[in-house]
Formats: sequence, C-alpha cells, structure tokens
Amino acid sequence: MREEAGGWTYILASARNGTLYTGSARSLAARIEQHRQGQLSSFTRKYGVTGLVWFEAHDGVAAAYKREQQIKRWRRAWKLALIEKLNPRWEDLYPSVAGFGPALEVVLQSKLEPRFPAKPRT
Repeated sequence: MREEAGGWTYILASARNGTLYTGSARSLAARIEQHRQGQLSSFTRKYGVTGLVWFEAHDGVAAAYKREQQIKRWRRAWKLALIEKLNPRWEDLYPSVAGFGPALEVVLQSKLEPRFPAKPRT
C-alpha cells in the first residue's frame, strides 16, 4: 500500500504550560478546526485544548503518526522544550496556518503579549 503524501504532527495546549494534546493529521488546518469545534477528541473538548502551539511537517501520514507516537512517550519537560524552541511566546498558530491570520513568521517574531498567559500555580 502506498503512503499518502504529506502529513503533520502537532501539539495543542489549553494555556501556557497547561494541558497538552499531541496528534497527527493529513490536513493540519482542517484537523485543528475539528478540535476547535469539539468534533474530535473528547479529551480536547473536556479540557479546552484548542490552541495550536507546535507543528511539524512530514513526507507522509505514516511518518507523522510515528512522530506523534514518539512525542507521546516523551516526558512533559521535553514537550515543553519542543514548544518553546519554535514558539517561545506560546502563540496560537492556528489563524496563521489556516490563512486568516498574520504570516507565521510575523507571529513567531512578534513582541506582543502572548495569547496564553502563564497558567497560575495551585
């Protein structure tokens, strides 16, 4: 069976340093929209995990799924470091990926306040 071209691995967050969800998809923008509408994972719906904070492109969906499974086995600190490397301000990248926000490079280099403020410690 031939693998379909293109795939994405992504991490969603409820807030900065909040609840994380790792997934993979053939179409990143469509999949994130499904999460935002509450159409997919009951986990993301229950915990309000809708902000796209990290993503990575792959040659195919099998490679994206393999990377998803790898990241899911990681320690939380490693996931946070991965997010911080691409997106230190924890911006929601979905509007840029979906094509109705500023260019991704502009968002990642912006000096504005982050969308996700630090989660209060309890």
